[in-house]
Amino acid sequence: MTGRERFLTALSRQEPDRIPVWELIIDRPVIEALEGDISKEDFTERYDLDGITVFQDMRRVRDLDAQTYEDEWGIIWRVGAAGIAYPLEGPIKGEKDLDSFQHPDPDAEHRLESLQRAVSRFKGERVIVFLAHETFEFSHYLLGGMDKLFLAYIENPHFVERLSEVIWGYNARLFKNAAEAGADVLLTGDDYAGRLGTLMSPAHFRRFVLPYLERAVDVAKSFGLPFIKHTDGNLWGVMDDIVVSGISGLCPLEPIAHMDIGEVKRRYGDRICLAGNIDCTGVLPHGTEEDVTEAVKETIAKAAAGGGLILSSSNSIHPGVKPENYLAMLKAAREFGNYPLDEEMVREYKNKNYMERFLD
Repeated sequence: MTGRERFLTALSRQEPDRIPVWELIIDRPVIEALEGDISKEDFTERYDLDGITVFQDMRRVRDLDAQTYEDEWGIIWRVGAAGIAYPLEGPIKGEKDLDSFQHPDPDAEHRLESLQRAVSRFKGERVIVFLAHETFEFSHYLLGGMDKLFLAYIENPHFVERLSEVIWGYNARLFKNAAEAGADVLLTGDDYAGRLGTLMSPAHFRRFVLPYLERAVDVAKSFGLPFIKHTDGNLWGVMDDIVVSGISGLCPLEPIAHMDIGEVKRRYGDRICLAGNIDCTGVLPHGTEEDVTEAVKETIAKAAAGGGLILSSSNSIHPGVKPENYLAMLKAAREFGNYPLDEEMVREYKNKNYMERFLD
């Protein structure tokens, strides 16, 4: 099978020849530690990953200092020591700012340059996952903080709905363009939860967030494409809502947030594909290569039977991940992830919990 065939077979909850391996993000420090200054595309090919994640291309409007810049939305970002940018301030302070606000042009010529490059290189061979957003994350980016958004949920819900419609107007067009440009899978990256539960109440989730997840799924379905929902955290309070929205797959199922992949498989494995969940908070940064192998074997035992598993980390291969541990994860996936599965391994590992000692 090609990587694309393998990935899409797993997404359709069937058994490919072996479990596909993919990451939402592999940060530059890990790539450079392993291979030096090569492109993400070269890295994907060199390590024979089954898919590549592609982001829209956003330009800096102006640099405020060496680490701080403004983007096309008017959001101010600060780049940390590891090269990852975090939002500092948004351009919308209230109703008047929203009245005059215009989102960037989703049809701008540069918007899908990375996607076009991936399509040219990998189309038909490796799955091309296009990542954008619904409305939740950009709502708090534009307002300058999650606290401001949650206060508006209570004090001015109509304002939140107006803001969401502006953001969705952009993202709906962006997803349509990405589908037409050759993306194989659409994915949204808005994070809904922390380790203990959702960031908002289930009621607020259903009013302000879920409708736009459903719209994103509908765009994918209109093009005959699968849809993966990425969100960190403990999702049990809204899992039924997420699954009923019509998603094809869910990642990354963080074990540190009590998202046991075996339990998710038992409850929802007949409806969605699962992607994850090798822990990137304790195991990949601090564990041994043997710890990583044990985590991979347990994840396979709990979630791969009958298909419907894509192996990845529990969030990303971030700068804190030991490069040798990432390699150990890939090696173990290819050694133990072939179908038919090793029944003895499944029996031995399906009731284990590799996270126990990392949670102490």
